[in-house]
Amino acid sequence: QVQLVESGGGLVQAGGSLRLSCVTSNRITSFTSMAWYRQAAGEQRDLVAFITGLGGTNYADSVKGRFTISRDNAKNTVYLQMNSLKPEDTAVYYCRSNYKATYNWGQGTQVTVSS
Repeated sequence: QVQLVESGGGLVQAGGSLRLSCVTSNRITSFTSMAWYRQAAGEQRDLVAFITGLGGTNYADSVKGRFTISRDNAKNTVYLQMNSLKPEDTAVYYCRSNYKATYNWGQGTQVTVSS
């Protein structure tokens, strides 16, 4: 069973930055892809960004140009650098791994952006 542990959430003012981390229990290079999702209160869980095994990335339109997903293979960690944060970015952020269409989730980390 893959274990994912997120960290880095918190309270930040609009315009500020946070960096989320997700440490995996398995070699990160073994995964087909890694992704960040977020879920605001009362809303569905939506994809924010993903990174493939080859390093390709994709982003939701709402975060393009502000968020960057990356990974450190040596640390088995995927990051989400979030800049120019907006109140509408407030949500619980989840890390998800994809190993040959088997998905695992972290416990989530709260990000709150005040106006």
